Amino acid sequence: MIELVERHTILGVVVGSRAYGLQGPESDHDRRGVYAAPTRALWSLDKPPTHLDGPAEEQFSWEIERFCTLALQANPTVLEVLWSPIVEQLTLDGQELLDTRQAFLSRRVAETYGNYARDQLNRVATRRERTGEINDKQAMHMLRLLYAGAHVLRTGEILVDVSHLRERLLAVKRGEVAWETVTGWAAELLADLDEAAAASGLPDRPDRARVESLLGHIRERNLRFPALG
Repeated sequence: MIELVERHTILGVVVGSRAYGLQGPESDHDRRGVYAAPTRALWSLDKPPTHLDGPAEEQFSWEIERFCTLALQANPTVLEVLWSPIVEQLTLDGQELLDTRQAFLSRRVAETYGNYARDQLNRVATRRERTGEINDKQAMHMLRLLYAGAHVLRTGEILVDVSHLRERLLAVKRGEVAWETVTGWAAELLADLDEAAAASGLPDRPDRARVESLLGHIRERNLRFPALG
């Protein structure tokens, strides 16, 4: 089934530290992608997989329908794919997906970004209480998520490249920032997230009809491909 990624990827990007502007010499190339299974394959009793690992290391892809479902739920990991500054593969279908990316946004991002960040903060705090150790990388990404959440609520754009915060965030990752300072910064960002949510111009719900139209166009175009054999 890996041929779905190799032959039917419509959007392939780099995410992670290299897209965030936080990379070092040894950083991985975290790749994420979207593939559109041949429409005829969807008529089979054995459906194509909704996601796949590989073929490269640190590569993960979603089938377009699954990707859209997660993006409509304001999943931060998925939404970052649509705004990654490093695009490695792009087809006509992929370009239409990018052109439709605003339709996935809604005020729900306040909840998803905030919950993701709070969950990471709680995990770091629990580990610190249990072992005395801090997962500094996790703490850094918690702060990045909170900052990005407020940004999208204010601007309607997903913030991926945070290189303007590079030194401050990397200091957290290196363990050079006191825990009390980290939690203080997190509290400030949580308050800013709430403020941004209250004033956001994003709609209450994503534009599901526009996403349905996108998916229909892609399925129609992919009728030209034979079912997987």
